[in-house]
Amino acid sequence: MDLLDDDFLLGNEMAKKLFNDYAKDMPIIDFHCHLNPVEIYENKNYPNITRIWLNEGTYGDHYKWRLMRANGVPEELITGDGDDYDKFMAWAGTIEQSMGNPLYEWTHLELKRFFHIDDVFNRKTAPAIWKKANALLQTEAFKPRNLIKNMNVKAVCTTDDPADDLRYHKLLKETEAENGFRTLPAMRPDKLIQIDRGGYADYLKKLSDVSGVKINGFMDIMAAVKQRFSFFNDMGGRLSDHSLLTYHFVEASDSELDAIVNKGINNQDLTPKELDQYITMLLENLMKFNKEFNWTMQFHINSVRDLNRPMFKKLGADTGYDAVGTQPDIAGEIQKLYTKMRDTNDIPKSIFYSLNDNDWMQLATMMGSFQEGGKQRLQLGAGWWFNDTAEGMDNQLRIFAQESLLPNFVGMLTDSRSFLSYPRHEYFRRVLCNFYGKLVEQGRVPNDEATLGKIVQDISYNNAYNFFGFFPDKTPDELFNTSYSTSK
Repeated sequence: MDLLDDDFLLGNEMAKKLFNDYAKDMPIIDFHCHLNPVEIYENKNYPNITRIWLNEGTYGDHYKWRLMRANGVPEELITGDGDDYDKFMAWAGTIEQSMGNPLYEWTHLELKRFFHIDDVFNRKTAPAIWKKANALLQTEAFKPRNLIKNMNVKAVCTTDDPADDLRYHKLLKETEAENGFRTLPAMRPDKLIQIDRGGYADYLKKLSDVSGVKINGFMDIMAAVKQRFSFFNDMGGRLSDHSLLTYHFVEASDSELDAIVNKGINNQDLTPKELDQYITMLLENLMKFNKEFNWTMQFHINSVRDLNRPMFKKLGADTGYDAVGTQPDIAGEIQKLYTKMRDTNDIPKSIFYSLNDNDWMQLATMMGSFQEGGKQRLQLGAGWWFNDTAEGMDNQLRIFAQESLLPNFVGMLTDSRSFLSYPRHEYFRRVLCNFYGKLVEQGRVPNDEATLGKIVQDISYNNAYNFFGFFPDKTPDELFNTSYSTSK
């Protein structure tokens, strides 16, 4: 078998049929990513492959940076001001050592699908790849909007602060018909949650200014946030996203909350209990807003951020110094939150991603206790970050299938800052088809191509279309039939 040939990750004939005849050509709804709407709107060609692959726009790829550090590459050629070609060659040398890491497969898949380069990427082939890729990057087909459109993406949900004015979303909305896809905001209130990180008072002023709500206490903050929900909703937003590195369920009275907010505004130290109280009551209100607006609330939990403190101080967050969290009871604390919110019927559609796969079974079974009011309203999200591997995806599919109804799953997302990450959806679909192919091979499900084909199509695209409500004006088939050829 050649590297990433037509059958890679597909272990039997049923898996191959399901992928090639059913899943392969389904459109993409990318309901969670970190693409920058400014870069989508400005639609500028990237000067070379290093800029779009390793140090893209205002972001960088910390997945790649971690591997480069492990290979002894100096920081100058990772996040520093080293020459772009030298950085590219350092990445080629790193990829040579990365067999078995998903980045080895993703890197080659991106070269094949976007640049039609089939060579094994290493230091020997890198100079020719650099030349060919850079020439293509100057063409119209490789501008950001066409990179999205040519992968048959129908919706892109960016990650946006509640206080954002969504200026570029407004501009992109005006060019939607031309683009062939929708760019929609998804609310992520990290700065609101991070009351103890500094800058809280400045953030509340910004939130007050943009919402028109004068903020003096906790309930004023909630009034401002509800106004932002309404604004995001008018702009097509249908999701929120919440990062919980750790979490403990501790409720608080209104007076306690106002005192906590006052301490945050004055940059005073908060006790662990006060932090838990603030976050708990914030989440309770956010759950109510998500339910009221019929949004989907996403939780990314149990990670540890910025372990290398000197490098964090030098480079900032999201630069490759994070790890799997180890709070053993975080799923149990979330259970308490959901139990409380069921008392008032305020549980929204929810998707849970834990970086620690030890939480998956507890989360999956907890969700089963609150599946009310519609089809699969609570879901175990796709394997996240360090679990974004063939084995991690397969494990997540197995737990979802065994503890709930996998055919209802909303499927894959890129969770990426890169315009070249869309082949991850192909990768996931191959793992998905192989999962069902194995079940057929083991005699555990019927050898029924049509039924299984419908399931993998639903997970690849149809379920996300139906679950999130991004296209109230179009049917799934109407979107499916608006297709685009890949760049040549």
